[in-house]
Amino acid sequence: MQHLPARLVKSLSATSLPCTTTLQELASAHPKGVARVVLKKGKTQLFKDGSPMVYSGAVDRIIGRPPPRTGDIVLVADGAEKPIGWGMYNSVSMFCVRLMQLEEEATRDLSCALNMEKLLETRINEAIELRKSLGLPSASTNAFRLVNSEGDRLSGLIVDVFGDVAVIASSAAWVEKYKPEVEASVGRIDEINYINWRPSSEVLKEEGLDASNYKERDPSICSQRTKVRENGIFYAISLEGQKTGFYADQRENRQFISTISDGQRVLDMFCYSGGFALNAARGGAVNVIGVDSSLPAVELAKENVVLNNMDPGKITFLREDASEFMKGALSRNESWDIVILDPPKLAPRKKALQNASGMYRNLNSLAMQLTKRGGLLMTCSCSGAMTQSGMFLRILQGAASAAGRKITILREAGAACDHPIDPSYPEGKYLSNILLRVL
Repeated sequence: MQHLPARLVKSLSATSLPCTTTLQELASAHPKGVARVVLKKGKTQLFKDGSPMVYSGAVDRIIGRPPPRTGDIVLVADGAEKPIGWGMYNSVSMFCVRLMQLEEEATRDLSCALNMEKLLETRINEAIELRKSLGLPSASTNAFRLVNSEGDRLSGLIVDVFGDVAVIASSAAWVEKYKPEVEASVGRIDEINYINWRPSSEVLKEEGLDASNYKERDPSICSQRTKVRENGIFYAISLEGQKTGFYADQRENRQFISTISDGQRVLDMFCYSGGFALNAARGGAVNVIGVDSSLPAVELAKENVVLNNMDPGKITFLREDASEFMKGALSRNESWDIVILDPPKLAPRKKALQNASGMYRNLNSLAMQLTKRGGLLMTCSCSGAMTQSGMFLRILQGAASAAGRKITILREAGAACDHPIDPSYPEGKYLSNILLRVL
């Protein structure tokens, strides 16, 4: 790991210097030098305002011999070549630089300036303190997100905590380069005994990496299964399951379902391991059905019924394609008081929006027809491209028209509070959760 020379750090720590030391001076003293990524005219203010992702199209030229390599620390400079901040470089990604600090912050805290190891430690500690202030973990919940990429100012890094297991999801080349430092920082947390590394293969390909070269997990270190509790409900988690293994972002929405389910018949579509269904049953629903096309998911959901000593006569999980189940239920004139529709990411990119819009409309139209008139539909989109497009409500209105129903919006929600979003990077907002009354 590259550090500033001890004599430089000592000199910079003098009381008169922090106010006058610049990033350029720090970079000049760096053992191997630091390349400079110069922005095009008119692009600087966007990043001064806090946007953490420098797109390749915003870059005018790169100064440095030899040129920087993927994973290197670089300065980001304005058109006059004056540094405005520093970040992690990628030679092939559409994200040329992931900004880590602007100059004002870097020169205010010299210990982290151009020092990724120290910055990692500092920001992970800040993330820990934030979650503590939010009451996480607690006696009733030990599954939560510790680091949420740009929201915790570590773009490309996600850390979910499940009891004594930390699942680290990597989606940036710099994260892979600094894997030992990331693991060391997370491993210092008292409650963590095991770490499961989950490289996001498809995203890392766009970062110029062959993710097949990276091991996800050492079986001798971390088992394939663990158990957590969320709002007093226990869940078995497969660490080889979807995403990091559990969707902590829906915690508050799942708990809300438990408060409105007393005496109701509830249908949970795309139920995964049964989160909404289990909360409905705990909340007093008289009958709950969960449907998912994944056999491992349905098996987990059934295991969770036993884990929570719930009445298997009141909660059932079925393996079936969602559309086929809903069409079959309609043919049998079935309906439910509450329907939850939480499909997987249907629009991973903007170019998939048109096709995804049709799928969302068809799924929601079927779900609305299965909702009793006057009943409730909680519908979700976890596609960032869809949420950011502003199209979701229009799609729901179109779905209602196709279903011959009228809808009113009762509640709109996003991800749980341990999933912070950087407002200067709206692309980080992905979850849209809408409660509708269906008439």
